[in-house]
Amino acid sequence: MGIVQFVQAASGQWDPKLYARLLGAANAFKEGDATVGVAAGSERQRLQARKLLAATRLAEVDAHPPFEDGLLRAIQAGLDGHAQAQCADWTFAELKRFLLQRDEAAIKAVMPGLSSDVIACVVKLMANDELVAVSAKLFNPLPGSNLGARDHLGARIQPNSPTDDPDDIRWQVFDGWSYAVGDLLLGTNPVSSEPQQVVAVEHALQDLLVTFGLADTLPHCVLSHIDVQAEVELRWPGSTALWFQSIAGSDAANATFDVSLERLLAYADRRRGRYGLYLETGQGADFTNGHAQGMDMVMHESRKYGLTRLLSRRVAVARGDRPWVHLNDVAGFIGPEVFRTRDQLVRCCLEDLVMGKLHGLCIGLDVCSTLHMDVSLDDLDYCLDAVAPARPAYLMALPTKIDPMLGYLTTGFQDHVRLREKFGLRVDERMWAFFQQLGVVAADGKPTKHFGDPLWVYLQYRRRKGDARPETEVRAEGARQMAAVRQRGVHLAEGHGASRSDLEPRLAAEVRRIYDEGKRSIWAEFDGKFKAGMTGATFVRTRSIDRKDYVLHPSTGEVLDGPSVAAVQDLRARHDGGVDVQIVISDGLNALSIMDRDQLLPFLHALREGLSRDGRRVAPGDLVMTGGRVRAGYRIGEQLFGGLPGRRAILHVIGERPGTGHDTFSVYMTCPGGEKWARASAVDHDITRVVAGVANTALAPGLGAENAARILRDMWVNARNA
Repeated sequence: MGIVQFVQAASGQWDPKLYARLLGAANAFKEGDATVGVAAGSERQRLQARKLLAATRLAEVDAHPPFEDGLLRAIQAGLDGHAQAQCADWTFAELKRFLLQRDEAAIKAVMPGLSSDVIACVVKLMANDELVAVSAKLFNPLPGSNLGARDHLGARIQPNSPTDDPDDIRWQVFDGWSYAVGDLLLGTNPVSSEPQQVVAVEHALQDLLVTFGLADTLPHCVLSHIDVQAEVELRWPGSTALWFQSIAGSDAANATFDVSLERLLAYADRRRGRYGLYLETGQGADFTNGHAQGMDMVMHESRKYGLTRLLSRRVAVARGDRPWVHLNDVAGFIGPEVFRTRDQLVRCCLEDLVMGKLHGLCIGLDVCSTLHMDVSLDDLDYCLDAVAPARPAYLMALPTKIDPMLGYLTTGFQDHVRLREKFGLRVDERMWAFFQQLGVVAADGKPTKHFGDPLWVYLQYRRRKGDARPETEVRAEGARQMAAVRQRGVHLAEGHGASRSDLEPRLAAEVRRIYDEGKRSIWAEFDGKFKAGMTGATFVRTRSIDRKDYVLHPSTGEVLDGPSVAAVQDLRARHDGGVDVQIVISDGLNALSIMDRDQLLPFLHALREGLSRDGRRVAPGDLVMTGGRVRAGYRIGEQLFGGLPGRRAILHVIGERPGTGHDTFSVYMTCPGGEKWARASAVDHDITRVVAGVANTALAPGLGAENAARILRDMWVNARNA
């Protein structure tokens, strides 16, 4: 008996909730599925669900989607009918056996007929070693390259800066290239998504590629919203290459990212040149954004790959050939509400690699963790070693495991060196030839004396710029720039430790120190001195019982507790409609950043001055929230402003993820009209703008406040945020 027959027999009629629970129960355990309510309650239940699934025919799953919307219908309509019919009567046990026993050519013959839901279901039945075996024989390389090909491991250099500083960005690229790392993409996550700032970062990346003659070999990308990238390309033609967007597995979840299937397809139609789209996904993003739809994380993730397959085909049709479209699975970025342990992280990566490859995609991984997960720096090495045999197309690449802007842990340059040596992996041949030309590896492939020397790469950069100064002078200039970059909290690797794959000992010790301090920051709480200093503030809290509850169950931090709701309602009565901006201050994931009065108070002072100049009526007292998540600010806005005339804004100042070496906070700005505030949960991230990374050691508080006031000014007249 298969799942469909079991559900019908158990209830006497079709029970979609039971069906979805059984599909979810077949998954390996992860906290996210438990939160959604579809995880198995015991190993016995999991084995029983897998037994039922194994006996289910593929056509039955396609005929009974656990959740249906426009995205699913588009994915289903894009299937190859002949290939689908070929295996429609197979059971999932038979499909699993086919994938394990047959070769790549046979598997690729049926892949166009495998729906996203079918692909999600079959990985549920596989053990980790079986997932590795399937993934290790499927390859979908990017056209004209070896990226994603057998025995190759690419790298996206991620040169993030706490302030979008061009020197921070350049020197991280010089650093990566000195270790012969960086053959897929130069891709920066910007602090600011203002078009003028995005194009400045685009030009900084583009300059490196043009100077070294790599513009036709290696793309660049600034990971702002795709609307912003399209605007940048329109205003500054030729400034962009790959276009980026985060995507989700349902129409509703994509709306949270402020995209739709129709808009994404329209953007796919517009892609010209060799480079197409760069998409990012990750298990758990759907339910953490409030759109679980009663469906497990693996099913959601697989539908994201179905969307990517649709977009890839659309780009190819628009171009008449196959430009680059690839996908990065950011596994582990969200936190312990999705999964907590290193073994769950490995499982997630392996599931996603198989699902991505079965969709015909070139898929890479961001094998990462946050400081509030139970995954250490050493655990990440374990995860990389467990995942590498499954042959991801690429991994992230930073000077160390610490991202200096996003505050999470991922793959360092020297991790790539270690993995290449341990597993016999290579980089794209065109970039390997460049690294030999650069002089960091020799003709025989062995490192030269310049390996791990970013100053040498800088010297080559200056020489290609026509700089004829003596080498000692150029190196001295470069050393001063490197010192300035490090002073801003961006680590640069040089040389190595006992082996080429080890960090230099002092840098390794600094990374450990930042990791330990980040752990301390995660668990910090507002103290009495801070509260006493917030004169005139109204203090509220969310439903998080304590700090542990807040960290492990984020939804508790999105809703105010009963007394706090009453306090906000009382504040509304005292405002009597005479306030159109309320500043909210929350501990978030780093209360230390908020309690630092030398950065919070100057920020608030400058922010209030800027808002007053713009004619905004700012509430005289702040709201200070304990256990606050970003969405809790929206709920405050509903209570304060719902039904009032005109625009009303919540400016939510919140401590952000530690782990960058900086104690930073961000300000989230939301300003719809009172009518929208009045509709329960209508306000969400899609109409919110953010200024991130504010700290005395990162984005200066005064500048951060100036940026926030300017962005809010623009939002006030932007009908899209009504």
